[in-house]
Amino acid sequence: MLITLTVALAVVVGVTLGLLGGGGSILMVPLLVYVAGLDAKEAIAASLVVVGVTAAVSVVGHARAGRVRWRTGLLFGAAGMAGALAGGFIGGHLPGQLLMIAFAGMMVATAVAMLRGRKDVDPSTAHAELPVGRVLLDGVVVGLVTGLVGAGGGFLVVPALALLGGLPMGVAVGTSLLVIAMKSFAGLTGYLATVSIDWALVGAVTAAAVIGSLIGARVVDRIPADALRRAFGWFVLAMGAFVLVQEAPEGARIPALIVVLGVAAAMGTCSAFVPRCPLRHAGIVGAHATAGA
Repeated sequence: MLITLTVALAVVVGVTLGLLGGGGSILMVPLLVYVAGLDAKEAIAASLVVVGVTAAVSVVGHARAGRVRWRTGLLFGAAGMAGALAGGFIGGHLPGQLLMIAFAGMMVATAVAMLRGRKDVDPSTAHAELPVGRVLLDGVVVGLVTGLVGAGGGFLVVPALALLGGLPMGVAVGTSLLVIAMKSFAGLTGYLATVSIDWALVGAVTAAAVIGSLIGARVVDRIPADALRRAFGWFVLAMGAFVLVQEAPEGARIPALIVVLGVAAAMGTCSAFVPRCPLRHAGIVGAHATAGA
Protein backbone atom coordinates (compact mmCIF):
# COMPACT_ATOMS: atom_id res chain seq x y z
CA MET A 1 0.00 0.00 0.00
CA LEU A 2 2.78 2.43 0.95
CA ILE A 3 4.67 1.67 -2.27
CA THR A 4 1.53 2.31 -4.33
CA LEU A 5 0.92 5.60 -2.52
CA THR A 6 4.57 6.60 -2.96
CA VAL A 7 4.47 5.95 -6.70
CA ALA A 8 1.18 7.83 -7.06
CA LEU A 9 2.56 10.84 -5.21
CA ALA A 10 5.74 10.67 -7.32
CA VAL A 11 3.54 11.33 -10.36
CA VAL A 12 2.29 14.48 -8.62
CA VAL A 13 5.88 15.56 -7.90
CA GLY A 14 6.72 14.92 -11.55
CA VAL A 15 3.78 17.04 -12.69
CA THR A 16 5.13 19.85 -10.52
CA LEU A 17 8.53 19.47 -12.15
CA GLY A 18 6.95 19.64 -15.59
CA LEU A 19 4.86 22.67 -14.70
CA LEU A 20 7.61 24.70 -13.07
CA GLY A 21 10.73 23.47 -14.86
CA GLY A 22 12.24 22.64 -11.46
CA GLY A 23 11.50 22.96 -7.78
CA GLY A 24 9.41 19.80 -7.54
CA SER A 25 12.47 17.81 -6.49
CA ILE A 26 12.31 19.56 -3.11
CA LEU A 27 9.26 17.36 -2.38
CA MET A 28 10.91 14.05 -3.24
CA VAL A 29 12.97 13.62 -0.06
CA PRO A 30 10.01 14.21 2.33
CA LEU A 31 7.94 11.83 0.18
CA LEU A 32 10.54 9.08 0.45
CA VAL A 33 11.13 9.66 4.18
CA TYR A 34 7.61 10.16 5.53
CA VAL A 35 5.59 8.05 3.07
CA ALA A 36 7.96 5.36 1.78
CA GLY A 37 9.67 5.07 5.18
CA LEU A 38 13.27 5.37 3.95
CA ASP A 39 15.95 6.77 6.22
CA ALA A 40 17.28 10.23 5.42
CA LYS A 41 20.47 9.15 3.65
CA GLU A 42 18.75 6.55 1.47
CA ALA A 43 15.98 9.03 0.63
CA ILE A 44 18.50 11.71 -0.43
CA ALA A 45 20.42 9.21 -2.56
CA ALA A 46 17.20 7.97 -4.16
CA SER A 47 16.02 11.52 -4.84
CA LEU A 48 19.27 12.18 -6.73
CA VAL A 49 18.40 9.28 -9.05
CA VAL A 50 14.87 10.60 -9.63
CA VAL A 51 16.01 14.19 -10.17
CA GLY A 52 18.90 13.20 -12.42
CA VAL A 53 16.84 10.98 -14.71
CA THR A 54 13.92 13.42 -14.87
CA ALA A 55 16.24 16.32 -15.72
CA ALA A 56 18.03 14.24 -18.38
CA VAL A 57 14.72 13.37 -20.03
CA SER A 58 13.47 16.96 -19.83
CA VAL A 59 16.64 18.45 -21.34
CA VAL A 60 15.95 16.69 -24.65
CA GLY A 61 12.91 18.83 -25.39
CA HIS A 62 14.72 22.02 -24.44
CA ALA A 63 17.69 21.07 -26.62
CA ARG A 64 15.42 20.51 -29.63
CA ALA A 65 13.97 23.98 -29.06
CA GLY A 66 17.46 25.51 -28.93
CA ARG A 67 17.23 26.40 -25.24
CA VAL A 68 20.43 24.65 -24.08
CA ARG A 69 23.78 26.46 -24.10
CA TRP A 70 26.05 23.43 -24.18
CA ARG A 71 29.43 25.04 -23.45
CA THR A 72 28.12 26.97 -20.44
CA GLY A 73 26.14 23.99 -19.16
CA LEU A 74 28.98 21.51 -19.48
CA LEU A 75 31.42 23.89 -17.77
CA PHE A 76 29.07 24.65 -14.89
CA GLY A 77 28.00 21.02 -14.74
CA ALA A 78 31.56 19.70 -14.54
CA ALA A 79 32.29 22.00 -11.60
CA GLY A 80 28.94 21.03 -10.06
CA MET A 81 29.81 17.33 -10.40
CA ALA A 82 33.00 17.85 -8.41
CA GLY A 83 31.09 19.64 -5.66
CA ALA A 84 28.23 17.14 -5.70
CA LEU A 85 30.59 14.16 -5.50
CA ALA A 86 32.20 15.69 -2.42
CA GLY A 87 28.82 16.62 -0.96
CA GLY A 88 27.44 13.13 -1.47
CA PHE A 89 30.47 11.54 0.15
CA ILE A 90 30.32 13.93 3.13
CA GLY A 91 26.55 13.50 3.48
CA GLY A 92 26.95 9.74 3.68
CA HIS A 93 28.96 10.20 6.88
CA LEU A 94 26.70 12.76 8.57
CA PRO A 95 23.80 11.97 10.95
CA GLY A 96 20.48 11.60 9.18
CA GLN A 97 18.77 14.07 11.52
CA LEU A 98 21.32 16.76 10.67
CA LEU A 99 20.79 16.15 6.95
CA MET A 100 17.02 16.48 7.31
CA ILE A 101 17.36 19.73 9.27
CA ALA A 102 19.63 21.05 6.51
CA PHE A 103 17.08 19.86 3.97
CA ALA A 104 14.31 21.73 5.81
CA GLY A 105 16.45 24.86 5.62
CA MET A 106 16.81 24.28 1.89
CA MET A 107 13.02 23.97 1.59
CA VAL A 108 12.56 27.35 3.28
CA ALA A 109 15.19 28.91 1.00
CA THR A 110 13.48 27.38 -2.03
CA ALA A 111 10.11 28.75 -0.90
CA VAL A 112 11.61 32.23 -0.55
CA ALA A 113 13.09 31.95 -4.05
CA MET A 114 9.75 30.77 -5.45
CA LEU A 115 7.83 33.61 -3.83
CA ARG A 116 10.44 36.12 -4.94
CA GLY A 117 10.34 34.86 -8.52
CA ARG A 118 12.84 35.52 -11.28
CA LYS A 119 13.36 38.44 -13.56
CA ASP A 120 14.70 37.96 -17.04
CA VAL A 121 18.14 39.21 -17.96
CA ASP A 122 18.50 42.45 -19.91
CA PRO A 123 20.33 41.50 -23.12
CA SER A 124 22.35 44.71 -22.92
CA THR A 125 23.86 43.57 -19.61
CA ALA A 126 24.71 40.03 -20.77
CA HIS A 127 28.34 38.95 -20.59
CA ALA A 128 30.19 39.10 -23.88
CA GLU A 129 32.52 36.43 -22.56
CA LEU A 130 31.76 33.69 -20.06
CA PRO A 131 33.43 34.40 -16.66
CA VAL A 132 34.98 30.94 -16.45
CA GLY A 133 36.53 31.29 -12.98
CA ARG A 134 33.30 32.49 -11.38
CA VAL A 135 31.25 29.83 -13.18
CA LEU A 136 33.58 27.11 -11.88
CA LEU A 137 33.47 28.45 -8.31
CA ASP A 138 29.69 28.81 -8.24
CA GLY A 139 29.31 25.40 -9.87
CA VAL A 140 31.32 23.74 -7.10
CA VAL A 141 29.33 25.48 -4.35
CA VAL A 142 25.93 24.68 -5.88
CA GLY A 143 27.03 21.10 -6.51
CA LEU A 144 28.16 20.71 -2.91
CA VAL A 145 24.74 21.80 -1.63
CA THR A 146 22.94 19.47 -4.03
CA GLY A 147 25.17 16.53 -3.16
CA LEU A 148 24.65 17.03 0.57
CA VAL A 149 20.86 17.31 0.74
CA GLY A 150 19.69 16.09 -2.67
CA ALA A 151 17.99 19.39 -3.54
CA GLY A 152 18.77 22.97 -4.37
CA GLY A 153 19.15 22.35 -8.08
CA GLY A 154 17.01 24.59 -10.26
CA PHE A 155 16.46 27.52 -7.95
CA LEU A 156 20.23 27.90 -7.45
CA VAL A 157 21.44 26.97 -10.93
CA VAL A 158 19.05 29.09 -13.01
CA PRO A 159 19.87 32.44 -11.37
CA ALA A 160 23.58 31.60 -11.50
CA LEU A 161 23.42 30.86 -15.23
CA ALA A 162 21.30 33.94 -15.90
CA LEU A 163 23.59 36.29 -13.98
CA LEU A 164 27.00 34.79 -14.76
CA GLY A 165 26.37 33.71 -18.32
CA GLY A 166 23.93 36.47 -19.21
CA LEU A 167 21.49 33.85 -20.50
CA PRO A 168 17.82 34.65 -21.17
CA MET A 169 15.58 32.93 -18.64
CA GLY A 170 14.26 30.28 -21.04
CA VAL A 171 17.78 29.32 -22.07
CA ALA A 172 18.94 29.37 -18.44
CA VAL A 173 16.15 26.95 -17.48
CA GLY A 174 16.98 24.58 -20.36
CA THR A 175 20.71 24.71 -19.62
CA SER A 176 20.10 24.18 -15.90
CA LEU A 177 18.49 20.80 -16.63
CA LEU A 178 21.78 19.62 -18.15
CA VAL A 179 23.65 20.86 -15.07
CA ILE A 180 21.15 19.27 -12.67
CA ALA A 181 21.40 15.89 -14.40
CA MET A 182 25.21 15.96 -14.29
CA LYS A 183 25.54 16.92 -10.63
CA SER A 184 22.71 14.66 -9.46
CA PHE A 185 24.50 11.60 -10.80
CA ALA A 186 27.78 12.80 -9.28
CA GLY A 187 26.13 13.30 -5.89
CA LEU A 188 24.60 9.83 -6.17
CA THR A 189 28.06 8.37 -6.78
CA GLY A 190 29.25 9.99 -3.56
CA TYR A 191 26.37 8.56 -1.56
CA LEU A 192 26.70 5.05 -3.01
CA ALA A 193 30.05 4.73 -1.24
CA THR A 194 28.17 4.47 2.08
CA VAL A 195 24.44 4.03 1.28
CA SER A 196 22.54 1.16 -0.34
CA ILE A 197 19.42 1.81 -2.44
CA ASP A 198 16.24 -0.19 -3.06
CA TRP A 199 16.54 -0.01 -6.85
CA ALA A 200 13.12 -1.54 -7.49
CA LEU A 201 11.39 1.19 -5.49
CA VAL A 202 13.61 3.92 -6.94
CA GLY A 203 12.96 2.67 -10.48
CA ALA A 204 9.19 2.78 -9.97
CA VAL A 205 9.31 6.24 -8.40
CA THR A 206 11.59 7.54 -11.15
CA ALA A 207 9.32 6.24 -13.91
CA ALA A 208 6.31 7.80 -12.19
CA ALA A 209 8.10 11.17 -11.83
CA VAL A 210 9.14 11.15 -15.49
CA ILE A 211 5.56 10.42 -16.59
CA GLY A 212 4.32 13.18 -14.32
CA SER A 213 6.86 15.67 -15.70
CA LEU A 214 5.70 14.94 -19.26
CA ILE A 215 2.08 15.49 -18.21
CA GLY A 216 3.00 18.74 -16.48
CA ALA A 217 4.88 20.00 -19.52
CA ARG A 218 1.80 19.42 -21.70
CA VAL A 219 -0.60 21.39 -19.48
CA VAL A 220 1.75 24.16 -18.33
CA ASP A 221 0.28 26.73 -20.73
CA ARG A 222 -3.21 26.26 -19.28
CA ILE A 223 -2.31 27.44 -15.77
CA PRO A 224 -1.33 31.02 -14.80
CA ALA A 225 2.41 30.77 -14.18
CA ASP A 226 2.64 33.37 -11.41
CA ALA A 227 -0.27 31.93 -9.43
CA LEU A 228 1.19 28.44 -9.75
CA ARG A 229 4.64 29.56 -8.63
CA ARG A 230 3.36 31.41 -5.58
CA ALA A 231 1.02 28.58 -4.51
CA PHE A 232 3.89 26.12 -4.75
CA GLY A 233 6.15 28.49 -2.80
CA TRP A 234 3.72 28.68 0.12
CA PHE A 235 3.24 24.90 0.05
CA VAL A 236 7.00 24.28 0.19
CA LEU A 237 7.31 26.78 3.06
CA ALA A 238 4.65 24.84 4.99
CA MET A 239 6.43 21.56 4.23
CA GLY A 240 9.72 23.04 5.41
CA ALA A 241 8.10 24.01 8.70
CA PHE A 242 6.70 20.47 9.05
CA VAL A 243 10.10 18.85 8.46
CA LEU A 244 11.76 21.22 10.96
CA VAL A 245 9.21 20.34 13.64
CA GLN A 246 9.69 16.63 12.93
CA GLU A 247 13.49 16.62 12.89
CA ALA A 248 14.73 19.45 15.12
CA PRO A 249 15.73 18.67 18.73
CA GLU A 250 12.78 19.07 21.06
CA GLY A 251 14.04 22.29 22.64
CA ALA A 252 14.64 23.93 19.26
CA ARG A 253 11.37 23.05 17.54
CA ILE A 254 9.35 26.06 18.69
CA PRO A 255 12.10 28.63 17.89
CA ALA A 256 12.62 27.07 14.46
CA LEU A 257 8.89 27.16 13.74
CA ILE A 258 8.70 30.79 14.88
CA VAL A 259 11.48 31.72 12.46
CA VAL A 260 9.68 30.05 9.54
CA LEU A 261 6.36 31.65 10.48
CA GLY A 262 8.13 35.00 10.77
CA VAL A 263 9.48 34.63 7.24
CA ALA A 264 6.00 33.75 5.97
CA ALA A 265 4.36 36.64 7.81
CA ALA A 266 6.95 39.16 6.64
CA MET A 267 6.72 38.11 3.01
CA GLY A 268 2.95 37.75 2.94
CA THR A 269 2.17 40.99 4.76
CA CYS A 270 4.77 43.06 2.96
CA SER A 271 3.99 41.88 -0.56
CA ALA A 272 0.22 42.05 -0.07
CA PHE A 273 -0.32 45.27 1.88
CA VAL A 274 2.73 47.53 1.54
CA PRO A 275 2.91 49.28 -1.85
CA ARG A 276 6.61 50.12 -1.57
CA CYS A 277 7.59 46.92 0.20
CA PRO A 278 11.32 46.98 1.05
CA LEU A 279 11.41 43.20 0.59
CA ARG A 280 10.21 43.65 -2.98
CA HIS A 281 12.83 46.29 -3.72
CA ALA A 282 15.48 44.09 -2.10
CA GLY A 283 14.45 41.25 -4.43
CA ILE A 284 12.93 39.02 -1.73
CA VAL A 285 9.44 39.27 -3.18
CA GLY A 286 8.43 40.24 -6.68
CA ALA A 287 5.18 40.79 -8.46
CA HIS A 288 6.38 40.55 -12.06
CA ALA A 289 8.50 37.43 -12.02
CA THR A 290 8.47 34.34 -14.15
CA ALA A 291 7.65 30.86 -12.91
CA GLY A 292 10.10 28.22 -11.87
CA ALA A 293 12.41 27.24 -9.07
